Amino acid sequence: MLRATALALACLFGSHAVAAQAPTYGEQLEGFSQPYPLKHFDFQSQGQTLQMGYLDVPAKGKANGRSVVLMHGKNFCAATWESTLDALSQAGYRVIAPDQIGFCTASKPAHYQYSFQQLANNTHALLDHLGIRQAIILGHSTGGMLATRYALLYPQQVERLAMVNPIGLEDWKALGVPYRTVDQWHERELRLDAEGVRNYERKTYYDGRWKPEYERWVQMLAGLNQGPGHKAVAWNSALIYDMIFTQPVVYEFKNLKMPTLLLIGDRDTTAIGSDIAPPEVKARVGNYKVLGPQVAGQIPQATLVTFEGLGHAPQIEEPQRFHQALLEWLGR
Repeated sequence: MLRATALALACLFGSHAVAAQAPTYGEQLEGFSQPYPLKHFDFQSQGQTLQMGYLDVPAKGKANGRSVVLMHGKNFCAATWESTLDALSQAGYRVIAPDQIGFCTASKPAHYQYSFQQLANNTHALLDHLGIRQAIILGHSTGGMLATRYALLYPQQVERLAMVNPIGLEDWKALGVPYRTVDQWHERELRLDAEGVRNYERKTYYDGRWKPEYERWVQMLAGLNQGPGHKAVAWNSALIYDMIFTQPVVYEFKNLKMPTLLLIGDRDTTAIGSDIAPPEVKARVGNYKVLGPQVAGQIPQATLVTFEGLGHAPQIEEPQRFHQALLEWLGR
């Protein structure tokens, strides 16, 4: 009996200790361990000096002279491309992974007119600064929407376009998902914590599954949101959600002119705002098993690779399988 009581108390206090030890990071993710040296790009935008953090990884294998730009998702950062940075650099590519304004290691401005055009322009300025005139663009999740906009704005500078479970394969607002104001998004983001992130990602991204290696990215996001920049991070996150919801790219996929790869985990159910949608609307949005082939049919030079049984981030769930498909397509 005493032993059982002692064990229960140890578990209780142990859980409190883990909670107390949960990491927090600075407003630009200061304190987080990056997979490669973090660099910074300072530039002028909308009347203010802003900064993007980025990872620039040279080819580790025999250099092929080609560059790949990785665009992260809403709940992700440049660092979450860790295994893809490794795989591409080993295959001879130079790989650049920026953090967009409002995210991760980048500035969190008090006032900013967010648009995918603006973020694409910022990224273009970074690549110009690095002397990169043409690149392969690879976007994941929200980064897929940004990659699409980038390719539409700068078609001559995009050698190829690849998207991993991009959101924006449908127009949620047009399908009946209710609108949230920026203030409503802000209130929601102020409450963000690790448990909420973990539960959401398990259910929506990973089809109910969970692996220990996902936890680092949960703590990264929660630690950023609960750190000293809490208010600025939440406010920028709210502005970004409004951008995502109100600026669909689905109507312009037909205008993409370059070879395009869609890498789709078919168990993904991500759809912005579906948590407040009526049941009949929620049932018909975020169905990537249907959306993948549907959008591939709209893009003139599309190749579709479906990862059966995988969710929103196949590059994290099964990196070897994912990178094999990506590198095979890039090598054609």
